[in-house]
Amino acid sequence: MQARFLTKLAERKEKGSLRSLSLFDGLIDFCSNDYLGMARNEAPSSSCSGSTGSRLISGNSPEAESSEQILAGFFGSEAALIFNSGYDANVGIFSSLPQKGDTVLYDELIHASVRDGIRLSHARSFSFRHNDLEDLKKKAARTEGTVFVAIESLYSMDGDLAPLREITEWCESTGALLIVDEAHTGGVFGEGGRGLMHNYGLESRCFARLITFGKAYGSHGAVICGSSVLREFLINFARSFIYTTALPGAHYQHLAAKVEEVSVTAERKKLRENIVYFRELAANVPLISDPESPIQIIPIPDVSRCLRIAESLRSNGLAVKAILPPTVPEDGQRLRICLHSFNTRADIRKLIELVEKDLG
Repeated sequence: MQARFLTKLAERKEKGSLRSLSLFDGLIDFCSNDYLGMARNEAPSSSCSGSTGSRLISGNSPEAESSEQILAGFFGSEAALIFNSGYDANVGIFSSLPQKGDTVLYDELIHASVRDGIRLSHARSFSFRHNDLEDLKKKAARTEGTVFVAIESLYSMDGDLAPLREITEWCESTGALLIVDEAHTGGVFGEGGRGLMHNYGLESRCFARLITFGKAYGSHGAVICGSSVLREFLINFARSFIYTTALPGAHYQHLAAKVEEVSVTAERKKLRENIVYFRELAANVPLISDPESPIQIIPIPDVSRCLRIAESLRSNGLAVKAILPPTVPEDGQRLRICLHSFNTRADIRKLIELVEKDLG
């Protein structure tokens, strides 16, 4: 009965890309998305009471409603809707908004949650080359119905930024509906951590934005920001919202408070200084990431070498993840280094020295 599952696992193992769970207790963190150290400072919640049901049954609360109003105001949108996770939010929005006869154009490196949502819709879909506006235009010639364009502002496996201005302007000129996943820029970029779209003054010029709370905010959950019509539509048609138990009421309040806390923290400045310092020291390291990104990527020629270097760093007390296919394209294995406000200069120097030594 389990033979076919064992065969698939054996194939992964033979390629050297079998996934496994890891523990990094006691190591210097260069792998988590806790960019500002908020999760480290998080006190355990004193309220563990459940919400008793989905928000459409018994799980709605004054705390949820008021927190969404606060988040909409903070992120500069007419309305907002909180989902239990970024995965739930992307699956919900892309499985419900595009209809049969519509088309989704998505960056080839878009997050798996967007792809899964698209698969659940009845719309046509085409990927375009990563951050390639000309290829987006070319693929647009094959579209029908309402056109949705799905991008991330910062891509977590390459550490690079999308050409947000150019894509926004093209969507406006064609009537396409732009949806921007700001999972890795919320809390880090923009005034008070409002994201990269806000940083460029584009927040009111896209159809929807996703901000997650499990990364820079050190918590859990996600919010979709957009119009009141979008919010009402998702409440009625997004199955990942409709058919899941709501978060506890206190958690909605907690999210609104975290956004306010991050907006006034000095940790973003410390993070920015660490990114600059890392890039200065890594002048001889083959990085493919944007110089301003908290995620820095080092491509490695083969899987076995990538794993060896990651293990070498771990044995020296540094937590760095080797990212392997199929998470990234074939032959696209890499070391993914996440920088944080709490990393010391000594930590960063040690990391660079070891990487340079291992790269030879």
